[in-house]
Amino acid sequence: MNAPVAALSPQGADGPSELLDSRFTVPGMRCAGCIAKVERGLSAVPGVAAARVNFSARRVAVSHEAGLTGDAIIGELRKLGFEAERAADNPLAREDAETKRLLRALAVAGFGMMNIMLLSVSVWSGADAITRDMFHYLSAVIAIPVVAYSGRPFFASALMALRYRRTNMDVPISIGVLLATGMSLYETVHGGAHAYFDGAVMLLFFLLAGRVLDAMMRDRARSGISALLGRMGKGAHVVRPDGSTEWMEAERLAPNMIVLVAAGEALAADGVIVEGRTTIDNSMLTGESEPRAAGPGDTIHAGMVNLGNPIRLKVTAAARDTALADIARLMDEAGQSRSRYVRIADRASRLYAPAVHTLALLSFCGWMLAGAGWHQALTIAVSVLIITCPCALGLAVPAAQVVAASTLMKRGLLIKDGSALERLAEVDEVLLDKTGTLTLGEPRPTDLAVLDPQAQSVALALAQASRHPLSRGLARALREAGVEPAAVDGVDETAGHGMTGQWQGRTVALVRPEIETGGLAVDLLIDGTRHRLAFADALRPDTGAALAALNALGLHTAIASGDRAETVAQVGRELGLEATGAMQPADKLALLEARALAGHKVLMVGDGLNDGPALAGAHVSLAPGGASDVSQQAADAVFVGDRLMPVALAVRMARRTMQVVRENFVLAIGYNVLAVPLAIFGFVTPLLAAVAMSTSSLIVVANALRLAGGAGPKAGEGAPA
Repeated sequence: MNAPVAALSPQGADGPSELLDSRFTVPGMRCAGCIAKVERGLSAVPGVAAARVNFSARRVAVSHEAGLTGDAIIGELRKLGFEAERAADNPLAREDAETKRLLRALAVAGFGMMNIMLLSVSVWSGADAITRDMFHYLSAVIAIPVVAYSGRPFFASALMALRYRRTNMDVPISIGVLLATGMSLYETVHGGAHAYFDGAVMLLFFLLAGRVLDAMMRDRARSGISALLGRMGKGAHVVRPDGSTEWMEAERLAPNMIVLVAAGEALAADGVIVEGRTTIDNSMLTGESEPRAAGPGDTIHAGMVNLGNPIRLKVTAAARDTALADIARLMDEAGQSRSRYVRIADRASRLYAPAVHTLALLSFCGWMLAGAGWHQALTIAVSVLIITCPCALGLAVPAAQVVAASTLMKRGLLIKDGSALERLAEVDEVLLDKTGTLTLGEPRPTDLAVLDPQAQSVALALAQASRHPLSRGLARALREAGVEPAAVDGVDETAGHGMTGQWQGRTVALVRPEIETGGLAVDLLIDGTRHRLAFADALRPDTGAALAALNALGLHTAIASGDRAETVAQVGRELGLEATGAMQPADKLALLEARALAGHKVLMVGDGLNDGPALAGAHVSLAPGGASDVSQQAADAVFVGDRLMPVALAVRMARRTMQVVRENFVLAIGYNVLAVPLAIFGFVTPLLAAVAMSTSSLIVVANALRLAGGAGPKAGEGAPA
């Protein structure tokens, strides 16, 4: 996919030339070393102005001169040791297919590991030679096809790297697995006492588990943008010059077209109303809980919903040029910046492959020079390769993350991104949206007692016939109070005004106040007598306690909302928080970037579609369970229920998790310090190496399990201890 960008390459002999922006899928990028290799390698290619890796999506964006083709760039990536292809417009299908392949490989490895371990128990228990050999042959029958199938992700990556005389983490892994399998087969054929099929398959299982978790997290991260664009209307009825209409998909709409938007229809393009008056639900874009009236000359955007009358719209921007598409791009670019954390976390991996190769080679050469035969020297080298497998180090973080995420899930928090806990532990500020985050996002009448029982019945009859949020909130409150609707005839809704009808020969209406009250309100009219109902979007029940808990954790808290500035300021004064209202999506993202430049790590909590870029661009983000699909997809975690306390609970649990992670690193490094010298000096067989490697992993997992009882109360049960 090539797209021109507004940039020029440096002056050359023929003057400036336009740069193209191309994107490529590079599924073989696995660590920080891969990121650096791709970016440095491509940047050195003549004609390439810049290369930037999006690690979470396994993509690279390349700015290059028009004379450099996409095929040439793919060729350069292959020279660097990476297979690549042009990024599809919708890469989610490829990502899903990769995850399924890894899951199948993991399932096969798990099946093989369990069965081979059962056979190995008898060997470890002292089975005689005939029984031992039989179990070894049975293990070989299981292990060889399992290694061939489940090892493909590692073997293919290693072969690609070696083909271009390069190395990566998969090279020593592949060598260790293949040598362990080959040595085991040799021992089995020659009636040897030891075979190491269990070690080879166990190694594959642990490594594949990490790859599967990584792939699933990447799939989930990218699905947010699809959910966002799914809010846009699929198409519109275009009005022809003769007055007839033609249905046209959103991708075919173009500026200056006149489209007819029916009541209840989501807009498929940005535009200006040229005919008709209606009420627009723009909560998904602005976060405002109250729909607004719109008429000729008003600009409305794709993703908004027409709640009232049919209107005619002159298209000003369609498809990729809409405000909704801009938000999607902001989300993609903001999410891309997270690769910085991946680079920091994986920096040590650059040393892994050369260090392991060097240790194994030195062990082999040293024992050969000491007079040992090739069989003994190779066995020791295989032991070194297996025992240095970084499974314990690799599990140090994910084991703690999985236990913590599982514990939090039982308490009403869904952690979607494993690295979110690490980032949650680092935050020093919290930025809260108002509508649907601090508040419940459901305007309710503050006092039903202003209406007598008959008036309440009339109000319910009118309110239940409307889709307006205030009408829905009123109807819900009246039903909860046990009110039955009156028999109101001829109920009709006038967009931007309200509901009217006839009750017992009298005219009744539920309308917006004639005089602005400074807050949400509706008037019930019965034969001209006016009864005013005030509404409020109530704060979550434990907002005060949750803010106190965040303050106790040393976090500075503020409000940033797209709702009306005066409404947001009022909530800020009530809670004693700094508050900024009327913020656009780009404004929130700019605020987060400014706080980051000032050295702060911000937790963003929001629920609206307008919060999507901020949720994706924040250091870490949470969304309530009632949030839009887009916000839930963009956020790192989702909390359920009507309580705000899970936000404080998540930060507290994240800090405990990172303490356990540090302990796990000490345990894993301590294992290597003790075990590697033993393997090098020949005191460890490949089987013992596999057992030691697995034991170190189990110790790390056992330490992580301590988190299972330390999350505190369930969501909504009070402040964390």
